[in-house]
Amino acid sequence: MTNKKCAFFILICSICVLLTGCEKDTPNSRWSMLKKVDPEPVVIYTEPEAGQKELVQGIKEETNTISSIYDVAVVKGKKDTLVAYKVKQMARFKMKSIEKELTEKLESKYPEEKFTVSSDFKIFLETIRLRDKIQEPDFSEDKADKRLKEIIKLNNELT
Repeated sequence: MTNKKCAFFILICSICVLLTGCEKDTPNSRWSMLKKVDPEPVVIYTEPEAGQKELVQGIKEETNTISSIYDVAVVKGKKDTLVAYKVKQMARFKMKSIEKELTEKLESKYPEEKFTVSSDFKIFLETIRLRDKIQEPDFSEDKADKRLKEIIKLNNELT
């Protein structure tokens, strides 16, 4: 093998290792980095109070009314509701004002809910991963609620 072929082979192997290095990602979380995934909102507890599914769907629809937001993930736990969203590229300069507007809009429409609102991409990814994990039959509601609290804590540390 010549030096050029050997270098090319090492480069290809390195690229393959880098691309497969993040195996803990779920299919949706991988795609969420590149495009709009439009995940369905989730209620963690299987026997939610009446109207919880409609509530999270309403939260998602209310969030989508802001033109600068193009992808939203909503997860409702026992006490907390996490709303993670992605902002269009040209609106990234006013992310704080978008977050403030969204928080005020949600708190005025749903005063009984405790919201955590985030435009941080890491929080969005973790929310998508949690949503995918909740779909697995062996992932308990308690684990899901604990993970939701960890994501909210991470968001609070980032801000």
